[in-house]
Amino acid sequence: MIKQAEFGQLNMKEVHKAIDDVLADKTLKVDMNLANDIITRYLIKKQEAASIENTEKGQKFLEENKSKEGVITLESGLQYKILVEGNGVTPSPEDTVEVHYKGTLIDGTEFDSSHTRGESATLVLNQFIPGWVEGVQKVSEGGKIELYIPAELAYGSQKMGTIEPGSTLIFEVELIKVKKANQK
Repeated sequence: MIKQAEFGQLNMKEVHKAIDDVLADKTLKVDMNLANDIITRYLIKKQEAASIENTEKGQKFLEENKSKEGVITLESGLQYKILVEGNGVTPSPEDTVEVHYKGTLIDGTEFDSSHTRGESATLVLNQFIPGWVEGVQKVSEGGKIELYIPAELAYGSQKMGTIEPGSTLIFEVELIKVKKANQK
């Protein structure tokens, strides 16, 4: 949402007149295509700036996190920590997995949780973001893993719901069940 403060001081009398003109189907003082273009460019620039800032914060977080006990960093940049060793089947990308999970931003803000919804999630593993696909393969049934996913393995520079562009994500994932792709 665009806030008035982001555009500086607005002349509210002119804003109200413009709204009245639109409602009355009058000729406008500004070309709407030009106005839309200006707003679109502004929003793109704002999203790019947020992506850069969030990416830098994420890189700093991951740099500090990699030296914590139990954290493993993969070549892709994904970090993970096994919280509970599983004792069952390990999934491959084509397998269907049943999981409970909680997703947070690096500041601890929760953006998604199967626990909150009160039911586990079941999907083919390769339908998740790349960081999940790679990370969940590191744990077996009955196990629990914490994934530290850099933006490029999550949503990149795109905003996704409440997740800002360039965000590093943290997921705690409990792998409940694996159904191998070749099982009926």
